[in-house]
Amino acid sequence: MKTAIVTDSTSYLSAEHRKEKNIQMIPLQVTFGGHQSFKEEMELTMDEFYKKAKTELPKTSQPSLGEFKELYSQLAEEVDDIISIHLSSGISGTYAGAIQAGEMIENANVHVFDTEVSCAIQGFFVTKAADMANAGESAAVILEELERMKKTMRAYFMVEDLKHLQRGGRLSGAQALVGGLLQIKPILHFEEKVIVPFEKIRTRKKAMARISGLLKEDADKGLPLRATIIHANQREEAEAWLAELEQSCPNVEFDISYFGPVIGTHLGEGSMGLGWVVK
Repeated sequence: MKTAIVTDSTSYLSAEHRKEKNIQMIPLQVTFGGHQSFKEEMELTMDEFYKKAKTELPKTSQPSLGEFKELYSQLAEEVDDIISIHLSSGISGTYAGAIQAGEMIENANVHVFDTEVSCAIQGFFVTKAADMANAGESAAVILEELERMKKTMRAYFMVEDLKHLQRGGRLSGAQALVGGLLQIKPILHFEEKVIVPFEKIRTRKKAMARISGLLKEDADKGLPLRATIIHANQREEAEAWLAELEQSCPNVEFDISYFGPVIGTHLGEGSMGLGWVVK
């Protein structure tokens, strides 16, 4: 029984990676000025987005039901099961749209998985599922492994300015106001599928040091970890952080990813994150 793997653009997996692993991607969109829309990861690069966002206010939208249905229908002609892996249902309607479209498909079983996170950490789930599907594992076994991964996944991030999260409704107005008044750099994370403060830190440097410490706590337990640094147009800072982390956590497998246009719309330029999972 063949299983297809689908994700959305907020997993920020390269086109080469998706092709190699046979991963299907459905894009979310970013709109500037209420009229100029771009399909994420297809029509707008990270660099282009952050440059454009300096002068125009972006908005985001999820894939249409028709886009999901069309992709699922095409895949259903070749596979028995489709596992569709998406960003947290607490910050986007993409997961709900995938479920609705999946119920319309008759020739294959569509299993929609809520990662309860986004970005490269979402990509960890996608890559693992693809590797297992390519090895011939059943959908049931793959989904069981994804649930196991979810229990070991950690992700923390900080933003330069809370106004983006507040404006997009991803963080309450009261929380954003307090952060602005005190000039703090709160560490944020996902809890119950939504973005909430983890700790309030005064400076960017201290926030990043605290996140590094959280990773080291897990790394020192001897667990085989895979981690990724995620940045919003801060490549040099991400590389410097990587060098520090590789010294303090030599047994962790690292890479660098980014907050692309859709997530960058809600976090803003300058945001930094670090996530990891037990391999």
